[in-house]
Amino acid sequence: MDALTDMAPAAGVAAQVSPLVRRVVAPNPSPFTYTGTCSYLVGGSELAIVDPGPLDEAHVAALVEAVGGARVGHIFVTHTHRDHAPAAARLRALTGAPIVGAAPFRASPGASQGLDAAHDLAYRPDRVLEDGEVVAGASYTMQCVATPGHAANHLAFALKQENALFSGDHVMAWSTTVVAPPDGSMADYMASLEKLRLRGESVYWPGHGGPVAEPQRYVRHLANHRRQREASILARLEAGEETVPQIVANIYLGLDPKLRGAAGLSTLAHLQDLVARGLVAFSGPFGIAAKFRRA
Repeated sequence: MDALTDMAPAAGVAAQVSPLVRRVVAPNPSPFTYTGTCSYLVGGSELAIVDPGPLDEAHVAALVEAVGGARVGHIFVTHTHRDHAPAAARLRALTGAPIVGAAPFRASPGASQGLDAAHDLAYRPDRVLEDGEVVAGASYTMQCVATPGHAANHLAFALKQENALFSGDHVMAWSTTVVAPPDGSMADYMASLEKLRLRGESVYWPGHGGPVAEPQRYVRHLANHRRQREASILARLEAGEETVPQIVANIYLGLDPKLRGAAGLSTLAHLQDLVARGLVAFSGPFGIAAKFRRA
């Protein structure tokens, strides 16, 4: 595994991180966003903005200042979580650039209002991109790579000029990705990891934290980590534990209490996948309160 870790960039500063890419970090640090959401400006006299971030006035102002006299050709959105998408509409109004990328959020059957609230429900793109679709500006060529898992509408964008990938929240160097049913799917997440492993990009620019070097090795590490987590869950079920809180308490040792809910949802995502594969059964309505057992 090899991940680069320039983990403490100053919020609001447009830092040149590659010949064609500048990064502006939003002032929204948290246990889930690390130092804040990374927004990227890509290109030269014509720019693409990738993941404009939360609707924070200081962050929008920093992006506009970084644009300067350049033309904004496109605003790309990897997915509609509220730390990534809400500033898109404001930047469209300020620059005239179309919003392209993720589809609007559609609630899955049985989704709770709490999970719906994680998404920007007002998000309205000008163009929803499909897997493999290419969007070009004067100095950038982006290919859409569908990567569902963290969110059903999650996309990544491959920058052809630099053999780089804007990986959103699907692959990050600082943390594993939260996969929370029903919008998140562990089966989709693992399939998306394998899809990226077979690609050839040399660096990933994620939605939070520093870039990922040797990304194929790192993606293999992430997949192995999830397989080990799955094995640990099955072992806890074999030991007689039945509930998500019991499993979390025994496999996430030393976990920050603020992250316990996210760990429970990721465990539930693993259990959902195991149920679908016929390895686990459950009683009661499927969810955190269900009781699970080996099938």
